[in-house]
Amino acid sequence: MDAKDILGLSKNSFPALEKKSRPHKESHRKPDGISREVYALTGGLPSLMPSIDASHLKKKPPSNEKITWQWLPFSSSARKDNLQLYHWVRIINGVPPTGDYSFAKYNKSVEIIKYTEEEYEKYLTDPMWTKEETDQLFDLCERFDLRFVVIADRFPSSRTVEELKDRYYSVCRAILIARAPSPGDVAAHPVVKEPYNVSQDIERKRALSMVLSQTRQQERRDEEVLIEAKRIAELRMPAKAVQESQLADASNPGAEVTERTIPGETASSPMVVSSTLTDNAAILASLRTLRVYLRTYALDQMVQSASSSAGLRTIKRVEQTLHDLGVNLKPRVPTKAVCTEHLELRKEILTLLNLQKQVQYKEAEGSSFRDGSYGESPGTPKDQPFIPEFMSFGGERVGKKDHKRKVHDIVYNYVILYYLFHSEGEPCAQQ
Repeated sequence: MDAKDILGLSKNSFPALEKKSRPHKESHRKPDGISREVYALTGGLPSLMPSIDASHLKKKPPSNEKITWQWLPFSSSARKDNLQLYHWVRIINGVPPTGDYSFAKYNKSVEIIKYTEEEYEKYLTDPMWTKEETDQLFDLCERFDLRFVVIADRFPSSRTVEELKDRYYSVCRAILIARAPSPGDVAAHPVVKEPYNVSQDIERKRALSMVLSQTRQQERRDEEVLIEAKRIAELRMPAKAVQESQLADASNPGAEVTERTIPGETASSPMVVSSTLTDNAAILASLRTLRVYLRTYALDQMVQSASSSAGLRTIKRVEQTLHDLGVNLKPRVPTKAVCTEHLELRKEILTLLNLQKQVQYKEAEGSSFRDGSYGESPGTPKDQPFIPEFMSFGGERVGKKDHKRKVHDIVYNYVILYYLFHSEGEPCAQQ
């Protein structure tokens, strides 16, 4: 008896061993011009330096050029000690290259202003600084290219970095103003236009030190405060936009037009405009939380918000009008200005369609009044005597005056809508 008999297993049963599938390695083709050993060392990664085409390496020089390499001396204009060094130079047809050392152009240095004894006595005297200290400061500035941290370390007396900066820039500013024919000639110079501020630099370094010395808990707390402040600002933006629109409307009272109330009218009004601005501001505030979004996505959201009160047939008529005008339903170049004009065009087309609907309504109402009779209606009881609408129980003919006033109101509203239709429709077609 063995372990298999105890466990009740057959002697020939072996669990099938599952083979682990190896991850498929992507095969990278070795580029031309690189040996297999070098390519294996790079691991298939692209080289940092641009590679040279193999055909360029195999390119033969012109037959009329004889190229040799010679060990020749050279001197660099970047050095002041006239040191002479040697390097290999490519010689073509026995003519060595002329000119300065090719890398001398990368030697950039700061131009330090020099002053004379007379200028120092006349413009640069300071009770806190001696002339020897000022001379040492300018020598170190020229030597170390205005690296004031190094200059403060090499300066013989105990001066702070801010004191060295203040002295240097004040001297430069005084010399520039003194040498200029008029103060306006150097007013645009950075040293004169933006003088060095010692207290501001000290405060900046103190704030930077506080930020760098914060703990993780303090950074997390500051981040929560910033997120809460951003949320509060986004909540206040719609109300601010409505307030600005109201102030703009109040500052332009000549643009107000007295309108009569028309049944079923859906034309734009100050409340509709303010609600549209509020919706757009709310949409932009919600999109800013995404940080990155497409402008076409924001335009779609605003179009849906502006067309939410319209029906499906009206939306299709708006799209058909855009198609008739040769305007794409979505701008091809969705810049901010293009999206704004596209949204404004949609609003004007929607206003035009609403005005057309009101004109048709008024025409139908006017025709019904012109063709209507004032006889007995089908629902009038047989035993009730007929009394005309324009007759009152006192016998006075006051109903006729009401009828004339109603017809006058209908004609007045129709004229206003006709004027709005022709004045609002033409800009839409032009856009």
